[in-house]
Amino acid sequence: MKDEGSDLYTIKSYVFPQSLEEAYELLTKSPRNNLILGGCCWLKMGSRRIQTAIDLTRLGLDEIRAADGWVEIGANVSLRRLETDPILKRRFGGILGKSVSSIVGVQFRNCATVGGSVFSRFGFSDVTCALLALEATVVLHHAGELPLADFMALPIRCDDILVKVRIPDDGRTAAYESMRRSSTDFPLLAAAVSRRGDAWTVSVGARPAMACRSQAAERALEAGQGAAAAGDAAAAELTFGSNLRGSAAYRQELARVLVRRAAETCMEGGNGQ
Repeated sequence: MKDEGSDLYTIKSYVFPQSLEEAYELLTKSPRNNLILGGCCWLKMGSRRIQTAIDLTRLGLDEIRAADGWVEIGANVSLRRLETDPILKRRFGGILGKSVSSIVGVQFRNCATVGGSVFSRFGFSDVTCALLALEATVVLHHAGELPLADFMALPIRCDDILVKVRIPDDGRTAAYESMRRSSTDFPLLAAAVSRRGDAWTVSVGARPAMACRSQAAERALEAGQGAAAAGDAAAAELTFGSNLRGSAAYRQELARVLVRRAAETCMEGGNGQ
């Protein structure tokens, strides 16, 4: 119920499904009118009628576990849990906790979820930038498991459910760097680098487009050309855009610096692993 022209979401039916299959059936009955709800932290102002809101919070998707060579993070895990969970603190140089520590505030991070951040593929997402560098995969209820990089390249559709994110528990070290105009603002640019032996992975986000890997930077590091060469390679390879936070040219220069810093941290053995 609302006045015409007002910016409000209206929900006819709010449902707590008892299983993922029930949630999927509800969603696919009408993907344009039915909607999976997360923490609802990134909703834009707008007017939309939602026939059925589907709440997954009772399906046990809020667990973090390490087993069989993988770290698994449920879709309903909060961003705050990425900072505080002991499993994640002991792995990957603490990159996931560092990547989210500047997002708005603790109260917000207690509401925002990993699933919401990853499924929506926001350009400003610190989480997806860090996960790309860790070569994470996503598990969808219907489509199954696929690399996060492949998932992010797909068109955004609302006809499947993100169940969890999986990260190879392979002993790699990693580092995360970002630049913000203020401590809790969206990043102007973000960079994440991971290293496992002689293999390197580099991702750059908030370009302001979606995060993506820089294969040129990875090749520079694997060839032993050094951290500065990797930063130059990322800046030359990737595209950057302008918005109210910064220009494309400034972001390109930031990429040189942030990729270099993250690579240097990995060369030194990581930050806390």
